[in-house]
Amino acid sequence: MPKKIRQRYNPREVAVAFICLAPALFLATVFVVIPLVNVIYLSFTNWDLLRATKKFIGFSNYQYIFKDEKFLKSILNTLYFAAVKIPLDLVVSLFIATLLDRKVFARRFLRASYFAPVVLPMVAASLIWIWIYDPSLGPLNQILGLFGVKPIRWLYDPEWAMPSVIFFALWKGLGYDIVIFLAGLQAIPETYAEAAKIDGASDRKIFFRITLPLLSPVIYFVILMGIINSFKIFTPVSVMTPTGGPLYSTGVMVFYIYQQAFQNYRIGRASAAAVVLFLMILSLTWVQRKAGSKKVIYE
Repeated sequence: MPKKIRQRYNPREVAVAFICLAPALFLATVFVVIPLVNVIYLSFTNWDLLRATKKFIGFSNYQYIFKDEKFLKSILNTLYFAAVKIPLDLVVSLFIATLLDRKVFARRFLRASYFAPVVLPMVAASLIWIWIYDPSLGPLNQILGLFGVKPIRWLYDPEWAMPSVIFFALWKGLGYDIVIFLAGLQAIPETYAEAAKIDGASDRKIFFRITLPLLSPVIYFVILMGIINSFKIFTPVSVMTPTGGPLYSTGVMVFYIYQQAFQNYRIGRASAAAVVLFLMILSLTWVQRKAGSKKVIYE
């Protein structure tokens, strides 16, 4: 059997690498590792934010949250939000980016228009949409009324509250994914499509056999960021439905953590819920990475 060749490292290059990475490693340690370890520690205590002492109580906080109906519902609400928002965001943003990649009228204006909601402050945008969703004075119900649709209590109806928040989040973040997809589309050489057209391929086949596979790294990135951002959703929920919506229909995990920490002053329970949320995000991103990496095509 051939002997394995050991790779030798130049000590000077290793030292330079550590020096260059030192600031980033320091910041990651201070702002990521230490807070994460502290949250894990607090999840095993009964600290209530009002006392300096922190008593170790074992897994009591975890037992409490997994018996709490609101926490269990917040998990389902978060999964519901992610399961609906991510596919919609992916399909709609890719469709619009494909259209904007072609020579259409007022293309620059349309690109700026789609990206405008992204730079709008989240709280300000949420307040605007509270008015849009208003059952009696909101323009949305007034427009639907022209077609004979009865007024809908968007944010006040358990069945419509979460779809209303999802639609707002889709509108707010759509422009970012459109820009990402546009960059990916413009990076694909036009010679591939031209060669396929010479061979008689239709636009549909070119999109599904050439464009879409070459966009797989971009799609992988958009899905990954979509998972992370969907599980972090908080501001629209807290502004548009301050109590978590009717029957806690919009209460997501981050909102539950906020309530436990800063309304009930149960830092231990909030930390336990935060650890569960972290493990869920870590597990889903790992699964997505394993499943998606096999289908990603790098040119």
